[in-house]
This record gives sequence, C-alpha cells and structure tokens, in this order.
Amino acid sequence: MSMLMEIIQGLGSIIVSLVNIYVWVIIVTALLSFVNPDPYNPVVQFLHRVTQPAYRLVRRFIRTDFNGLDLAPLVIIIALQIVIVLLSALLHSL
Repeated sequence: MSMLMEIIQGLGSIIVSLVNIYVWVIIVTALLSFVNPDPYNPVVQFLHRVTQPAYRLVRRFIRTDFNGLDLAPLVIIIALQIVIVLLSALLHSL
C-alpha cells in the first residue's frame, strides 16, 4: 500500500510543479503585454495560445478591466496559488 501512496505523491508533486510553471507563464505573458511584443513571434504566439483560454474563463465570470489595466492574470495567479496550497496540503496528509 505504501508504494501506491508514493506513486500518488509523486504524481501530485508533478501536478504541483506543472501548476507552478503555468503561474510563471501567466506572469511572463502579463509582463509581455506591457511592452507590446511582435505578434508573429512564435514564442509570443505560444504564450498567448496557452494563456488565452484561462483569461477567457475568468473574463466570462468577472469584470477584470479597470481603467485599461487587465487584472485577469492576477485573478488566475491567486486561484492557482490556492490550488497549489490545497494540493500540497492534501499530498502531505497522505
């Protein structure tokens, strides 16, 4: 039974790491929005493709545009940090 718990904890830590990486992708995309990068750059296109679904989901339920400042990345980062804390607590309790 302990081997199964170790596998679950390993998979959970991989999921927590992937969520952390996505938080950094959100941060980089938010910072790039201030400099107005080349939209034809493949890295910029990849970042927008990865983050736009989350932005659309948040914008559907919450008004995030305040005086020209989009707060959707902040809402997403806070939600993802809550997910990380909950998953970490769940994994440590096993």
